[in-house]
Amino acid sequence: MKLIIAEKPSVAVTIAAALDVKDRKDGYIEGGGYLISWCIGHLVGLAEAAVYGEQYRKWSYDTLPILPEKWQYAVSQDKGKQFKILKELMHRADVSEVINACDAGREGELIFRFVYEVAGCKKPMKRLWISSMEDEAIRAGFASLKDGAEYEALYASALCRAKADWIIGINATRLFSCLYHHTLNVGRVQTPTLKMLVDRDAAITGFKKEPYYHVRLAVDGTDAASCRISAAAEAEELKAACEKSQAVCTAVTREKKTLAPPKLFDLTALQREANRIYSYTAKQTLDLAQALYEKRLISYPRTDSNFLIDDMGDTAAKIAALLCGKLPFMQGTELTPDFTRLLDSKKVSDHHAIIPTMELSKADPDTLPESERNILFLVGARLLMAAAEPHVYEAVTAVFSCAGAEFTAKGKTVLFEGWKGIEKRFQAALKKKPDAEDGEAVLELPAFTEGQSFDAPPVKVTEHETKPPKPHTEATLLSSMERAGNEEIDEDAERRGLGTSATRAAVIEKLVASGFVQRKGKQLNPTKNGYNLIAVLPENLTSPKLTAEWENALLQIARGKADPDEFLSGISDMARELVKTYPFLAGDDAGRFQEDRKIIGKCPRCGTDVYDSKKNYYCTSKDCSFVMWKNDRFFQDRKAAFSEKIAADLLKRGKAKVKKLYSPKTGKTYDGTVLLADTGGKYVNYKVAIERDMELS
Repeated sequence: MKLIIAEKPSVAVTIAAALDVKDRKDGYIEGGGYLISWCIGHLVGLAEAAVYGEQYRKWSYDTLPILPEKWQYAVSQDKGKQFKILKELMHRADVSEVINACDAGREGELIFRFVYEVAGCKKPMKRLWISSMEDEAIRAGFASLKDGAEYEALYASALCRAKADWIIGINATRLFSCLYHHTLNVGRVQTPTLKMLVDRDAAITGFKKEPYYHVRLAVDGTDAASCRISAAAEAEELKAACEKSQAVCTAVTREKKTLAPPKLFDLTALQREANRIYSYTAKQTLDLAQALYEKRLISYPRTDSNFLIDDMGDTAAKIAALLCGKLPFMQGTELTPDFTRLLDSKKVSDHHAIIPTMELSKADPDTLPESERNILFLVGARLLMAAAEPHVYEAVTAVFSCAGAEFTAKGKTVLFEGWKGIEKRFQAALKKKPDAEDGEAVLELPAFTEGQSFDAPPVKVTEHETKPPKPHTEATLLSSMERAGNEEIDEDAERRGLGTSATRAAVIEKLVASGFVQRKGKQLNPTKNGYNLIAVLPENLTSPKLTAEWENALLQIARGKADPDEFLSGISDMARELVKTYPFLAGDDAGRFQEDRKIIGKCPRCGTDVYDSKKNYYCTSKDCSFVMWKNDRFFQDRKAAFSEKIAADLLKRGKAKVKKLYSPKTGKTYDGTVLLADTGGKYVNYKVAIERDMELS
């Protein structure tokens, strides 16, 4: 028997179908000499700090830094059953070898190896390395399995990445959380990402708008504008002079330009475009692409490549022909695609670019959820655009002289639509048209000639303001994350920028969940705590340089040219230095992250202010135990929310009117008055004075 271990149940099912393995068991599939099981993502990980000693259970400055000598591992709490199944399968007497079918990349290697090591498996190991979940690709992959030993260096690189992130993440998070008495999540990727948002917001906030003006001539129906003029009086003076003068065309230039087709999608580019067109978050796009991959309708989505491997030209051509019949906006269109510029195996790392698969020939896109269909059509349209001919146009610039000033009119004439024609068809089919990108407008100019004159042309002055930078959207933030620190990262490094194509969405979600970033429509804005966190952290934790240094080192480790122990020793030294640099804080700075607490009334026991917190309304006096819990059973039993208004009324008058109270005895609802019946004990009591029965349901 050969044991195949996939990363997810859905992938295992797909592999089983391709290998004609059908006998479903509890946690695995059996048949044809194979056992096929799965990991459920990160089944095993590095253990929490408390495993290394009771002193680490509580967060304390005195216990830092935490630097494990012998690393411990832990099975995810909710995945123990599947780990037990895998362990038993690995140790079955009839299992001769184990095949790693987890995602082909650094993290996929880590997921499998953690399970393999913790389960104590010693059996021979093979590696499946594929980029598509189509049956043909799976069978071809199994026909050319690699020896697992060939990936030892890749595993060492993945293990170093995990341990380094653990050391810096655990120590920096605990250090600054203890210093500021507030949970402050610090991470090598998420903190520099937050810094980008803070810097952009600061640039917007600190921006001072300045007015400027253009004088515009209307010549033969075309708008010719002056250069920027800072003073309104100067603009009006030029306007008056032009109204009495003749405008003369002094120059006409025509330049033929070619706009190359866009590249194929990697995950980040797909996330950016889906955010721009459909307003999907990065996580939503990743989830939708993953669903399509598991339905075998697109290739592996967690890729950072924009190219296909050299021998995929024929496959891509078949898919393009299929798309012309399947995509509604391509009906009746003739296409002569050229895939040669899309093929470059040297620019494909783990997986080629995201494209539809031939499985689409058996599928009806109309049966897909709309959101999945949107992503499928977007990926399909991009393949057709990328393989289409370039867009060719003529850029025309006409310069006019009037009243001693120069005026310019610009336009362009489309000579050949090329790939832009497909883009227009695709966008015309969208329910909601995306925001136009800069420079998209096409204006054709009249056939001006040098020396052509216009007497007293109509003139006007337009007023404008300098504009601040735009707030980051997920699309622009993903672009910034992708480029961050790239000039300092080896061009052959497996990971460039902040995070990976697969993890950037999770980084953004974590920043939002932690309260450091908030969404406002498409915009991502840092919160007050986000600003404060960046203000208190050292530059090496907020700069993408750290990631650049790590990725360069990890690349060398993956190539077998650098020592993993030496790398981790440097990471440990960094943690020690960090703790040594921040032994204490000044009193004023320590309160930086205190919540803005709202006073809702006075304590009925001691007269001190009562604050509204996330879970309760509490007296601020340390000597007083008065607290009203928002989840108090009295209100829960009556299906009433314990609102701030109710709490304020109880504190002020000892009673509060509440509508739609539910009676557990009768099952009816009624309006009533809740009385504060505080006896000074540990818990506050309440009772109802019924005003009138009122059945509302």
